[in-house]
Amino acid sequence: MSTTESPERPVPEQAESPEPAGAAPVPAPRRSRRTLRRLTLAVALGLVAGACAGYLVQAGRTPDKLPPLSQPSLAQATGNGPAPLSAAQDHQVKVDGDLRKLLLKRPGGTRANPAIESDDGWLDLTAYAETYTKPDVSFSNLLGEDFRRAATTGWIESGGRTVEIRLIQFRQVEARSAESVAFDARTWAADDDHTRTWPVPGTGDGEFFVHDRPDSRFGSGYVAEAHAYRGDIVMEMWVGDTRPVSPARIRELARAQMERL
Repeated sequence: MSTTESPERPVPEQAESPEPAGAAPVPAPRRSRRTLRRLTLAVALGLVAGACAGYLVQAGRTPDKLPPLSQPSLAQATGNGPAPLSAAQDHQVKVDGDLRKLLLKRPGGTRANPAIESDDGWLDLTAYAETYTKPDVSFSNLLGEDFRRAATTGWIESGGRTVEIRLIQFRQVEARSAESVAFDARTWAADDDHTRTWPVPGTGDGEFFVHDRPDSRFGSGYVAEAHAYRGDIVMEMWVGDTRPVSPARIRELARAQMERL
């Protein structure tokens, strides 16, 4: 019995993979992106339209009255107000007048001090800067410190003792210039090993200085000086003599001058 061989069945071919392994993902269709953009725009427009509609509705309403403040009413004062201060009591009126009138009067029996370079008692900015050892630097500094005006007086006593007094006023718009200038002057005056120092009565931090050795700035004579301030005015004083100056003498002069301010 012969055996019939079965025909070979064809092996089905494997379908090729549409994407190789490790390939990048296929981007989403363009139609999905367009839909998302349209939805976002619609939401934004809806928010804007809602805000505008709410504003228009609120703007058309009558404003509500605010509740009254919970405090009692204050009674208006009656009668006349206080009388204005006199010129003697008003410090501002006093110092805004003729600054020369606040200087000590020249005592009787004395003569004018020729070292004072002023014919009428006033010192302008240039003239006052010239009293310093470096006038150009002092001129610039005084401008920055709001220099307003300065007045001076002085005399020569019997025996040759000299006195010179200056009052310097500042505008003090942005800084307390008078306090700063007086402090610098006291610092320079104390910068000497042969100097004694005492406070000027009634001035807080005002001081007078007695130099116990001759000073070439004053013709090789002995010098005492005082520096203080009150409000916007600085007081500067020098007493020179051929022998050491008595502390009591300059103390009394400085006290009397500051009392006039």
